[in-house]
Amino acid sequence: MERLVIYVHGKGGSAEEAKHYQSLFEDSDVVGFDYKSQNPWDAKIEFSSFFDLHSNGYNSVVLIANSIGAFFTMNALAEKKISQAMFISPIVNMEKLITDMMLWSNVTEDELQSKKEIPTTFGEVLSWEYLCYVRKHPIEWNTPTHILYGENDNLTTIDTISEFANQIGATLTVMKGGEHWFHTDEHMKFVDNWICSLI
Repeated sequence: MERLVIYVHGKGGSAEEAKHYQSLFEDSDVVGFDYKSQNPWDAKIEFSSFFDLHSNGYNSVVLIANSIGAFFTMNALAEKKISQAMFISPIVNMEKLITDMMLWSNVTEDELQSKKEIPTTFGEVLSWEYLCYVRKHPIEWNTPTHILYGENDNLTTIDTISEFANQIGATLTVMKGGEHWFHTDEHMKFVDNWICSLI
């Protein structure tokens, strides 16, 4: 096989989801990545090791990544040789997302700095260390990239995703009525058609 496709799931997902993409890439090896990292500094090590281990011997590597998996990917694999990246609902501005969650939870920066971690009512834990990390390590991503975005994404605004796409020269496709999580039959059909138009 000359081409490897690496699938990176989002929060709460699994490497099993990679099976869905095998039929779209019949001439390639498709591997799902069941990462354990919960933050970008751990992901930097784990993602890099996985990539090096699996990509060895292939002429080209394609990445398909979801949500926070796409954020971890960009943070960890910017220096790797990747022929194409397809991001579904990527988190592209983690600092803005964290500060938005702080607003939703009525948490100030001073409060977060003194407490270090603050749980939210919506299941996320706000972390001062995480916020400081993303401020010190802005995303620098030069891989040819295509982004799929749901019109009703509740984590990233259309302005944020458009600005990022322009910044890195990515194509941006918006699914009318789509959500952050692409999971219904209609969503997945849209995803499949989108991917097929790119390969």
